[in-house]
Amino acid sequence: MDPVAVEIERKFLVDALPDGLEGGRADRIEQGYLAIGADGVEVRVRRRAGKSTLTVKSAPGEVRVEEEIPIDDRRFESLWQLSAGRRISKTRHLVGLGAGLTAELDVYHEELDGLLTVEVEFPSLDASGRFVPPPWIGREVTGDPRYANQSLALHGAPQT
Repeated sequence: MDPVAVEIERKFLVDALPDGLEGGRADRIEQGYLAIGADGVEVRVRRRAGKSTLTVKSAPGEVRVEEEIPIDDRRFESLWQLSAGRRISKTRHLVGLGAGLTAELDVYHEELDGLLTVEVEFPSLDASGRFVPPPWIGREVTGDPRYANQSLALHGAPQT
């Protein structure tokens, strides 16, 4: 039996984009939520760089179970229709942080225009605990349900 896929990730707000984003890798992401449980479990579809997936995730937090299943374009389009009113659009920039870590910097579009967040995934809880964010990374919002993408898709950007 395969082990459960677990991610260890922290999320932060970003006040201003870091220098050097131009010319780096950036992908447009379209994400729609099919189901969101009262406990925060979610089922979503996503299209990124021409690839589509169906994903099931546990509730937001530093450690989450995540299963991602590739789907074809026909299935994506069919399921996308079911996510009306529960969608986000963003551009994701990958920013190297050193020590083998990469920041996923999300620049949101449409109703969420102006919101900037960054997520950093870690190989262990110990590595997560030792992480010192660079100066361009702002306040931590890991586990704050208002900043979960599912909440952003349903309720918009939180009032700070």
